[in-house]
Formats: sequence, C-alpha cells, structure tokens
Amino acid sequence: MEQTIKILIYIHAFLGGVGLITGIGSIIVKKGSSLHKKLGKLFSIGMIGSSVISMPIAMMPNHENLFLLLIGLFTVYLVLIGNRTLAFKIKTKANVVDKVISGSMLFFSVLMLGVGLYTLLNTNTMGILYVFFGGFGLLLTLKDFQFYKNPQKTKNGWLLSHIVKIIGALIASITAFIIAGLSIGNLIAWTLPTVLGTIYIIYWKRKINPKTVASKKL
Repeated sequence: MEQTIKILIYIHAFLGGVGLITGIGSIIVKKGSSLHKKLGKLFSIGMIGSSVISMPIAMMPNHENLFLLLIGLFTVYLVLIGNRTLAFKIKTKANVVDKVISGSMLFFSVLMLGVGLYTLLNTNTMGILYVFFGGFGLLLTLKDFQFYKNPQKTKNGWLLSHIVKIIGALIASITAFIIAGLSIGNLIAWTLPTVLGTIYIIYWKRKINPKTVASKKL
C-alpha cells in the first residue's frame, strides 16, 4: 500500500510540476496566441491530473488530510470552469454542467467555512486556512451564478471569469510547490501567492474594462 502511495505521489508531483511550469509560461506569452493556447491545455491537463490524484492520497491511511482533499476539489473546479467560460464568448446561456460544477464547489466552500469556524473555536489556527479558501471559493461560485443569469451583460465578462479561475488554479499550483516542494508551511507561504495573484487579476480586470478597452482585442 505504501509503495502505491509513493508512486501516486510521484505522479502527482510530476503533473503538478507540468501545471506550474506551463501555467507560468501561459501568463508570460501573448494572450490568445497559439503558444498560449497550447500551454493552457498542458496546464489544464497537469492541474486536473495532479489534483485528482491528490484526493485519494489525502484519504489514505497515514496521509489523511481533509484540507488538501478540499483544495484538490477546489483546483479541479477552477480549471474546469476557467476553461468552460471561454465558450461564453459565443453562447448566451449556462447549461446544466456549468451549474452542477459551480453548485458542487459552492457546497464544498460552505463546508470549508464550517470546518474552519469550528476549528478556530477549538483554538486551532489551521482554521484560518479553511476560512480563507472557503470564503474565496464561496465568493467565486456566487459570482458564477450571477454571471450565468446574463453572461453577455458585461463585455468581456467571459474573459475576466476565465482569467480569475485560471489564475486561481495557478495560485494553487504555486502554493503547493512552496508548501510541499520547498517545505515551507507558515501562514505567509499559504496566503502570499493568493495576494500576488489577486493583484495580477486586478491588473487584468482594469486592462479589459469595457469602458477603456472595449475595442481592443486580446
């Protein structure tokens, strides 16, 4: 059993590395270019594969970790919705799959918040992380359903949603590298990538604001 777990961890780390490298590459190259799209596909494959493998590992004996299990689910949600929002450049209505993915993450975000608050009440500082990521997930999923009501309400709304979700998944990849790869597990290591990623998202939000760049094609 332990040998199987080690193999899964190696595969998980490899795919996570692919996601990390291609994710950083995709934000460096020209957006919308052929290279950007290819790197984006590799990033999606790497992140989903790595996250899916991490979930059973987090449930195995001596490796139980509810937080990592939930973060794995969170990452899969980010990548799936991040890619699916690209279709809203053309389509005008969310389908059942879109709503099921966002609805499932909404449920798990509430669960994370609940676990976080319970943990904090028992004077365990780990609860801060549950609350932080649970709150982040809740905010994103509520915005999903707001977006689904009228996807075409805001020009380039689909693009902003894509950027937010994919950068969120990249944040998860970088955080995992710092925590697991570099063995740095303090609160700053957990939250700094999110802070920097949020600054990057704000930059792009202003860049694609329809009032200032409505005629500019990325």
